[in-house]
Amino acid sequence: MLDVTVIEDPEAAVVSLDPIRSRLLAELAGAPASATMLAGRVGLPRQKVNYHLKALERHGLVELAGERRKGNVTERLMRATAASYVISPAALPAVQPDPDRFRDQLSARWLLALGARLVRDVGMLITGAAKARKRLATYALDGEVRFASAADRAAFVQELTAGVSALIRKYDAPDAEGGRDHRIVVAVHPTVKDRPTPELEQ
Repeated sequence: MLDVTVIEDPEAAVVSLDPIRSRLLAELAGAPASATMLAGRVGLPRQKVNYHLKALERHGLVELAGERRKGNVTERLMRATAASYVISPAALPAVQPDPDRFRDQLSARWLLALGARLVRDVGMLITGAAKARKRLATYALDGEVRFASAADRAAFVQELTAGVSALIRKYDAPDAEGGRDHRIVVAVHPTVKDRPTPELEQ
């Protein structure tokens, strides 16, 4: 099971957003289960659960984990293909954000467009690397800082911009044969307060 996977297909995105199917994905991310086992947990008839599982399986969101005999019946044990899922903007190609339409380093909406492009691009790279059976070279840095004042935040952003720009100038080799382009995204935004996870409705 993958830790996280990106949903790029529009139909798979629709399937995953159905509340019942989303609940089934959450259950199957914990451990494999049969339609009968899931029926008791989600309060639906086994046939209805089977219907939803087949839809999830068609789109690669769940897979067969094994089979077991129960009386005269062979039960299929299903599992989620990932512990969590992210829907790529590629699933909505006509309206996906385009950060190249405008550039405003102080705009939260531009930051959101950059984040959406990051999800789309990395999702496509993961898909390509998996098909080629190659590892994908990436790096991410995540941290938090508390600024004493707005002036300190502005000074931090100024130093960060200067430092990253200097590194780009130092290592950028646009004419290097065999070189490979990389995108760099650096973001600063207020930390979101942790919110309690809502209870799953039956």
